[in-house]
Amino acid sequence: MSSPHSELTPPGGGSRSTPLARIPVGVVVERRKADSPWQDFLYRPVAVLAGAPVATPWTVISSDRDVTTLYAGLAVIELHRTETANYRDNLASGRPLLWVVLRPTSGAAGFDLFMVTVDPAEGEALTGAGNDLVEAVSMPLSISEIVDRFIAEHHVEQPFFKRQRDRSGAQSPVSRSGASQEDE
Repeated sequence: MSSPHSELTPPGGGSRSTPLARIPVGVVVERRKADSPWQDFLYRPVAVLAGAPVATPWTVISSDRDVTTLYAGLAVIELHRTETANYRDNLASGRPLLWVVLRPTSGAAGFDLFMVTVDPAEGEALTGAGNDLVEAVSMPLSISEIVDRFIAEHHVEQPFFKRQRDRSGAQSPVSRSGASQEDE
């Protein structure tokens, strides 16, 4: 297994669509026999490994009677400067998490590894999208250290601005319709 590292993109990048750092990770999935007439197995992401393991996706790691642990494959966590507040909140939670997304396919495993994210808002948003299987797993310390350095380098505190109502020409809905409040 290689050590985790962060690959920086060329200068000038940095919008939400252009990640400033990428962290390669391996994903471990547990497959259990299902007690169901509709499904043979239930899958659940159980761990993320820092670095890029040298193994073929869906390689068996261990197996017993009802549970098989599999290496699901390689994913890349992308870090964006616009999401540093979410990353910071995740690290400050006391139990930093990564969200693993498996997408159903017709392949032998029944799923493809779709993505891994450190952004809790993105992870939560993905839970409502179609048939994807989304599971939060513990973030390894080496990955949280990379994320922490990324936050320190790229976070810009955004002040909160409360929107003020424009009272200069504001009219109540009643006076806009031609009736006055006395008419009611």
